[in-house]
Amino acid sequence: MDNNRKMTRREALKVMGTTALGFVLASTGASNLASCTGQKAKRIIFYFTGTGNCLHIARELSTDDTELLSIPQMMKQGRFSFEADEIGVVYPIYGHMPPYMVRQFIQKAQLKADYKFAVLTFGARKCDAVEIWDGISRKAGNAFDYITTLIMVDNWLPNFDMNEQMKIDKKIPENLQRITADLKQQRRWHEPVTEEERQQHQGFMNYTGLDPEVGFLKKSEKYFVVADSCIHCGICTYVCPRGNYKQTSRGVKAQGDCEFCFACIQNCPQKAIQFAKVEDDPLLSRGEVNPNARYRNEHISLVDLKRANNQF
Repeated sequence: MDNNRKMTRREALKVMGTTALGFVLASTGASNLASCTGQKAKRIIFYFTGTGNCLHIARELSTDDTELLSIPQMMKQGRFSFEADEIGVVYPIYGHMPPYMVRQFIQKAQLKADYKFAVLTFGARKCDAVEIWDGISRKAGNAFDYITTLIMVDNWLPNFDMNEQMKIDKKIPENLQRITADLKQQRRWHEPVTEEERQQHQGFMNYTGLDPEVGFLKKSEKYFVVADSCIHCGICTYVCPRGNYKQTSRGVKAQGDCEFCFACIQNCPQKAIQFAKVEDDPLLSRGEVNPNARYRNEHISLVDLKRANNQF
């Protein structure tokens, strides 16, 4: 090619399009899959994240041969068949149960690997989350060899002050070191659950009236409102893993099944997204502990969350 010749408009558009496609594939973790030549990856880790905790853990558990794949993006793309030497899932427990989207994914997924592991993050009580995941995944034909929990900042706004939570040393690096060592050895182990923890979970279910086959799946239009302080930045439209927020001529509107991950309310820079007053729901009847405190994992950027959850 003549280096002195000016690039035509068509050539420029072609370069821009290729660059943009590469950015999108890299941001969702799909680039390696798209360029796959038939050789399976050493490790794939699927993750679901609302405030960055699980994305951070997935990254920490990654090796040079790891593909990180966002569950919301896999659901959006309709991709459910995967093969690797090792396959892992990292997700936050909501009421000791997986997010509904994670449940949907594992029920549809075909995961072929010699070793499967799951890391379940929580903030206060894990109860029988390990047994719940074992039951769901086995029923779906995706039994896991290793299931453990990891305590982190509890981002459940109705019960916890984010400013106070971030002050607590929950020994995350030490616990991560334990999990990393287990995975290196391909340890086959499920974290034990006590009878007291099973009873605690049952008490929670009786109190909330949640469906054990669904878990948390609410209606965003019922549980969230957008205040006049909204500046229409559009962040909520990108970080919601279900794409429930839309920019309209009358402002930002929320509608659709909600995972209750709180990505919208935690990441709004104006704190314009607020809980609605739902007095008949025991989970939100008391409102927030500290409406002025919000949280995102310190290792995760807003761009990271947009890439993970964007449904456009």
